[in-house]
Amino acid sequence: MGIGRIGKHLLGHRWRVRRDFPPKVMTAIEKAIQVGEATHAGQIVFAVEGALDGIPLFRNQPACERALDIFSKLRIWDTAHNNGVLIYLLLADRNVEIVADRGIHAKVGAAVWENICAAMEAEFRQGRFESGVVKGIEAISKRLAQHFPKQGAGPNELPDAPVVI
Repeated sequence: MGIGRIGKHLLGHRWRVRRDFPPKVMTAIEKAIQVGEATHAGQIVFAVEGALDGIPLFRNQPACERALDIFSKLRIWDTAHNNGVLIYLLLADRNVEIVADRGIHAKVGAAVWENICAAMEAEFRQGRFESGVVKGIEAISKRLAQHFPKQGAGPNELPDAPVVI
């Protein structure tokens, strides 16, 4: 673990999330999830964490492992068709991870998720956080609609509001 990463995580915390994701942006993200879920039977959750602290930081936990922890903690795996998708952003590292439940991951594959993450990260490097997240949600919704099209009015199994960790 480098001192640079520790410094980034100790200095950048919730204030960073509030700066880059003000209420207007969070509302736009929630709306994008609702619009996307109207086209498919899947469930999308967006979670942002300003920085790691405590045990995850001192264990030097990579974003991919942290995303799996959050996927489990938020019970995204607990959907009827195993088609929940987590978009996790670790803001201090500017790292995006997509964790998809086995039902959708088996149909889409890791390369597609990695491409969506890379496109989102490119937007974030330009300071376009709202655009990056909304485009990511749209890309994921497109895949979910292809493999799990909406059939009737199904339940909304997971909250649409973005989660701040």
